[in-house]
Amino acid sequence: MDDVVLTTRRDMALRKADDLELALLEPNLQGRAKATAEKKADAAREAALILTKQLEAQQANEYQLWKELWSTPQAVMWQQMSWTREVAQYVRWKCRAEVGDLDAAKEARQLADRLGLTPLAMLRLRWKIAADTDAPATARPRRKPASSGRRPDDPRAALHLVE
Repeated sequence: MDDVVLTTRRDMALRKADDLELALLEPNLQGRAKATAEKKADAAREAALILTKQLEAQQANEYQLWKELWSTPQAVMWQQMSWTREVAQYVRWKCRAEVGDLDAAKEARQLADRLGLTPLAMLRLRWKIAADTDAPATARPRRKPASSGRRPDDPRAALHLVE
């Protein structure tokens, strides 16, 4: 889903540029007033282009982070607890934080703790990622959930809840 704030800002800049271009077509606009209107129209077009590029970059960053997060061992628990929207919120806040939004960084940090993305958060959630070397070679193989459709080498298969 697109960022509503950035999309609205882009749309408003495009609308402003269109309005200013229409104003430039008026025959009584001349001289200094016309030059000022042209500068304003150029600035509005530039703002719309910048916002369009920001949206495109944000979408690419969010997609990449989304893929990375769902390939982590913690994703097993998120899936079991239906935390899809919580992960989506984290992705949005984290991507905003990475471009310098301090408030977004605060929100992302809090969500990272709730999602078990830090060692301390995993400890609080009582989640433990079992290392493959912990099990002897003769131990029974790990069972993968029938409905998961995951590959046996999927790193998420190593996440176990410590009770």
